[in-house]
Amino acid sequence: MPYVKLSAPGDVQMPLVGLGTWKATNEEIDKALTTALDAGYRQIDTAFNYNNEEAIGSVLKKWISSGKGKRENVFITTKLPVFGNRAGDVEKYLNWSLKNLQTDYVDLYLIHMPFSLIPDDTGLSPKTNEDGSFVLDLEANNVETWKAMEKSLKDGKIRALGVSNFNAMQVKKLYENSEIKPSVLQVELHAYLQQKDLRATCKELNIAITAYAPLGSPHAKSHFIEKYNYNKTDFPDILGHPVVKELAEKYNKTTGQILLRHLVQQNVIIIPKSSNPERIKQNIDVFNFELSPEDLERLNALDRGEDGRIFDFRFFKGITKHPEYPFNFKEE
Repeated sequence: MPYVKLSAPGDVQMPLVGLGTWKATNEEIDKALTTALDAGYRQIDTAFNYNNEEAIGSVLKKWISSGKGKRENVFITTKLPVFGNRAGDVEKYLNWSLKNLQTDYVDLYLIHMPFSLIPDDTGLSPKTNEDGSFVLDLEANNVETWKAMEKSLKDGKIRALGVSNFNAMQVKKLYENSEIKPSVLQVELHAYLQQKDLRATCKELNIAITAYAPLGSPHAKSHFIEKYNYNKTDFPDILGHPVVKELAEKYNKTTGQILLRHLVQQNVIIIPKSSNPERIKQNIDVFNFELSPEDLERLNALDRGEDGRIFDFRFFKGITKHPEYPFNFKEE
């Protein structure tokens, strides 16, 4: 497994392939994570509001207790929830995640969203208005939140810090106002949304890129409809694109492996999510072939820019009115 050396203090190396767990239920986690660890995965990506950290912690404890590996052999990423983006809440939500994951530290801690929402009375979900829109937190400050995360890193609870879903301007602002610089930016990234300008900015700042939804998140549409009653039009089918299918036949690989190889060959960290054991094994089996320069360019040419974006977060009703909303959509 190739690793990416992060700019974090000390020698922090992040596996190039990890298991994504967004939308994975507790029942799915047991089978999927066990399969992944046995297949050689050594990176797990989760988040407080995925509601599966506890299940992940249980599987890891069982795996470590069985003598198959040690805690230091596994790179764990989790994230500060969008309703916990205040400096005073960092320690609370981080400690909650550490307890659920049954570990004393996480390898990477991310601010999940650049915008902030007010939590409900439970502290476990965002608060909503009577019309179903989310209550925006307009006082949270990402720089102040970051400083609280820096303290947790110095206390040994975090090894590296990063952000998710930030745009280039937001990343630069944090970089310029931080003592411990961001090591990782996690964003939606796939053949239809290649984020070339953002990646160039991160390269200048020595920030590694993690791609979520590297296969185009085929099941996201149903999730948007079921959870948020939000139906995004023109949902992409990257796996079914003729060029991707042609290359899969040429290299005797699956269409998913072609799309994943396209990214790892450019040193982009990937966290494909699957609960299918066979697919989990396929998603890590991308290091025994290499796409030719010509085929890389054919895949590069599939980029649709912003038209290829799936996760615009407008399923958070009213979110485009937040000053830290990262994309250039007009107010609703």
